[in-house]
Amino acid sequence: MSHKAGFVNIIGNPNVGKSTLMNAFVGEKLSIITSKAQTTRHRILGIVNGDDFQVVLSDTPGIIKPAYELQSSMMDFVKSAFEDADVLIYMVEIGEKALKDERFFEKIKNSTIPVLLLLNKIDVSEQGILEEQVQYWQEQLPTAEIHPISALQNFNVKEVFMRILELLPEAPPYYPKDQLTDKPERFFVNETIREKILQFYKKEIPYSVEIDTEEFFEDEDIIRMRSVIMVERDSQKGIIIGHKGSALKRVGVEARKDLEKFFDKQVHLKLYVKVNKNWRSDPNQLKRFGYNQG
Repeated sequence: MSHKAGFVNIIGNPNVGKSTLMNAFVGEKLSIITSKAQTTRHRILGIVNGDDFQVVLSDTPGIIKPAYELQSSMMDFVKSAFEDADVLIYMVEIGEKALKDERFFEKIKNSTIPVLLLLNKIDVSEQGILEEQVQYWQEQLPTAEIHPISALQNFNVKEVFMRILELLPEAPPYYPKDQLTDKPERFFVNETIREKILQFYKKEIPYSVEIDTEEFFEDEDIIRMRSVIMVERDSQKGIIIGHKGSALKRVGVEARKDLEKFFDKQVHLKLYVKVNKNWRSDPNQLKRFGYNQG
C-alpha cells in the first residue's frame, strides 16, 4: 500500500482563524485561540496520521509588519513556512483584500506548489458577498484553488482535508505515527497560561508577557508545574497580580482547568511573576524563549 506524507503550511493575516482550522484538522487544541491579534507567536506543528498518510500541519503567526525584535522573529517563522511546504494554505476572511506584507503575497502568487485559498467565516456572510469574494480572489490568485469554509462551524473542513490528501506526494512518514505535535509538554503549559492572559488583560499587558515553565514533574495521578510569567515593567507586574493576588489566581484556576483536559490528569500549578526588562527586544532572551532561529 502506498503512503502519502507532507507539510501543509497555513498562513494569513492575524485573526483569520488559522488556529481554529489547525485544531479542527488535528482534533486537539494545539494552537491557542483568542480574538486578539498576534495570539500565535511560534510555528506550531500538528500531525494527523492515518494508515496510509501523515499530514504535518503548520500554524504560523499572523502576518504583520514588525515593530520590534519579537515580531521580526515571528515573521521568520512565516518565511520558513514557504520553504518546506508541499501544500500552502492561504487563509482569508470575507471582506479581506490583501496581506499585511506585499512580499509574502508575491511569494504566494509565484508559488510552484499547490495553493489552497480558504475563504473563512462564510457562516457570517451572505451568498452574494461570498460570490463577489470568490471572483475577486480568482482574479488575484488565478492558480489557487478557492474553498469557502467556516473553521469555527467545521463547514467544508473535511472536504478541504480530503483535497490536501490528494495533493500530497507519496512519501514515508516524517514523524512517529503516535506523535501529535513537535512541541514539548512545557510549551503547551506556557501557551495555555498565555491564552488566559490574552483573555483577561487589556492594552499592552498580553503582548509584554512571556511564560517560562521551570518545573514539570509528572506522577502517576498528578502533574506538578511551576511557571513564571515574565513582564517588562514593575507596573505590569502589579497588574498581572491584581488586588491581593486575585487576577493571578484567576489565571491559575482557568489555566489549570484547560491543562487538566489537555493532559487528562490532575494538575497542580504554581504561578509567579517576574520583571524581565525589554525581553521583546533582547536577542538573547528571545533565543531562550525559542524565537530566534539563528
